[in-house]
Amino acid sequence: MTMLPDFKLETHFSKWEFKAKYHMTASDAESMSMRELLEMATPEEREAFDELWLGYTETFGAPDLRETIATLYDNRQSSEILCFAGASEGIFVANSVILDSESHAIVVTPNYQSHETLPLAICEATGVPLDADDDWSLDIDRVAAAIRPNTRLLTINFPHNPTGTILPLDRYQALIALCRKHGIYILHDEIFHGLGASGTQHLPFVADVYERGLSLNVMSKSYGLPGLRVGWIACADSEVISKMERMKHYLSICNSGPSERLSQIALRNRDKILSRNCAIIDDNLPKWDAFFARHAAFFDWRRPDGSCMAFPRYKGADGVERFCRTLVEDSGVLLLPGTIYNSALGDTPTDRFRMGFGRRALEEGLAALDTHMDRMISG
Repeated sequence: MTMLPDFKLETHFSKWEFKAKYHMTASDAESMSMRELLEMATPEEREAFDELWLGYTETFGAPDLRETIATLYDNRQSSEILCFAGASEGIFVANSVILDSESHAIVVTPNYQSHETLPLAICEATGVPLDADDDWSLDIDRVAAAIRPNTRLLTINFPHNPTGTILPLDRYQALIALCRKHGIYILHDEIFHGLGASGTQHLPFVADVYERGLSLNVMSKSYGLPGLRVGWIACADSEVISKMERMKHYLSICNSGPSERLSQIALRNRDKILSRNCAIIDDNLPKWDAFFARHAAFFDWRRPDGSCMAFPRYKGADGVERFCRTLVEDSGVLLLPGTIYNSALGDTPTDRFRMGFGRRALEEGLAALDTHMDRMISG
């Protein structure tokens, strides 16, 4: 593996996430305190947490946690679940196990950078762009045209980061059929599954419907609990699961015991937490609708299909990069310029920015953003 390039998104957040007064580009739902989460615990779960032995845990993940995770799927068992220290470790391990120097990978663009840079560090890769003029959907014929005899892995992400799009079910099924025909693994980043406005229709987990599907998930995004650093991959391919477990020995070795206990409590209360987080989205989206209506000369806005983020177009003459930089420097409002999502595999939009609506207290940030826009208009 070659040296990995700078992770542009994470470097940007390292500089601004905890400095900016108004974080308006978060991709995770509203988090909660330790006390709020523990109030959801049964007496037995609370006692287990209080009396937890702080030694090593099992590399695969705690057996009861994996059993609970398996209940999220229709067709997977706990033996087909491997836990990780967050989703990023899972992305690293899956690419490292499935690909080698003789392989070829296909990735959707724009993307969360590691979905592109990790396969490129191992082998050749081809990017297939989502079509902004087709509601950010994916052209299955373009995927088919990108397939080579040595293509081993396709990486997708729906609801998508940064656009929030969800692939239509018929295209998703066609994509799976295409990969099945060619024996290609699908790594589906499903970390926003379950998150969206009321009525959001999510796709089936790929591990439930495809024997070579890897379902990546994490406590960070839909559940709003990134501090737990617990993620997992579900997959019916026992050989892949075994290889990934052995790769994990070189990385985190095992998960945090307290985080596993807290994740178990959260997942047992999954419906309650998702309902809470989706209600925040329902409350916030009309506020963004109103903002973009007020400033239609500067923005093109379309509500996303799911998740808690979107990718509007900025039409100002100064360009999106300068707009986002002056916005955070002068007004303390953090947005993510689309240039962060530039790809080595093809053109990606440079006139868009990622904004979020999964957290509470949106009004203060919107007021600061409105004031900033008023100053721009007045000159």
